[in-house]
Amino acid sequence: MTAPRTGRRKAPRAGLPRKLTPDYISFLAVFFVLPVALFLVFVIWPFIQAVYVSLTNWTGFSPNMSFVGLDNFVRLFQDSAFMQAMANNALLAVVVPLVTIVIALLFASLITVGGPSHGQVRGLRGSTFYRVVSFFPYVIPAIVIAILWNMIYAPSGLLNGVLGVLGIDTNQFAWLGDQRTAMAASIFVMVWGMVGFYMVLFIAAIKGIPAETLEAARIDGAGRFRTVTSIMLPQIRDNVQTSYIYLGIAALDAFVYMAGLNSTGGPNNSTLVMSQYLFRTAFEKGQFGLATAMGVVLAVLSLAFAGIVMLVFRLIGGKDEGGRS
Repeated sequence: MTAPRTGRRKAPRAGLPRKLTPDYISFLAVFFVLPVALFLVFVIWPFIQAVYVSLTNWTGFSPNMSFVGLDNFVRLFQDSAFMQAMANNALLAVVVPLVTIVIALLFASLITVGGPSHGQVRGLRGSTFYRVVSFFPYVIPAIVIAILWNMIYAPSGLLNGVLGVLGIDTNQFAWLGDQRTAMAASIFVMVWGMVGFYMVLFIAAIKGIPAETLEAARIDGAGRFRTVTSIMLPQIRDNVQTSYIYLGIAALDAFVYMAGLNSTGGPNNSTLVMSQYLFRTAFEKGQFGLATAMGVVLAVLSLAFAGIVMLVFRLIGGKDEGGRS
């Protein structure tokens, strides 16, 4: 006698090609082909055009352009102002993401696990108020923030006035007009404007950690600092990596903040950034070929920065995983 059939269909073998059904074809067309086509048209093709323009002497307002090869790039790396701007961008790309993420993680930790040591794991009392207040600067447009702090940093501005009330005579110090303080003051403004958003982002990531994990750590005797460093940070590593990349790219641009705080680039170009110098070269000097070469350099540096950050986080993650095993 033959065994009765159960009526179950055999599962398709792994590795076999999928049948091109109309549903599958439409799925590929909408979610793969169309996005890739849009990416090629609106991202890759303009970048290729920019590379070509960077190899010409185009003035921006003439149909005529002559091919000059790598002359624009040679001029850039022989230009002391551009090299200073690149150094300023490098400083911003290191300091701004690091300081912003540390402060955002500190606030997020206080709001989520900084509450009482007994009972359910929760944040500080009134954490919703702190969350709203911290997020408020991110709602304000960056140019408004820059102009606002430009007025605060002015010799007769609010900062010197408050310090005078506290008994500190600054003699109407120009915070953005002195090479010693211009960059630090600008970094503070950028961090002040961004930290609220990333604090909320980290709070959302921490809320995704199972409460049982945090409570188990508390039962095992882990303090708040150990809970944050050993439990929370490994769980939200991907969020921290993404935030670092976004903040670094924003710092490599920094045009809006720097243009609003100090449109001239600061004393001795101490706050000049590449995008600011690019704008000046293109629209004040009419050297669009040279300015496009700056844009290509900035794009390559941004891609390199993102790649380095991902590599570093991958190495750190690999070490942590190896340590656990």
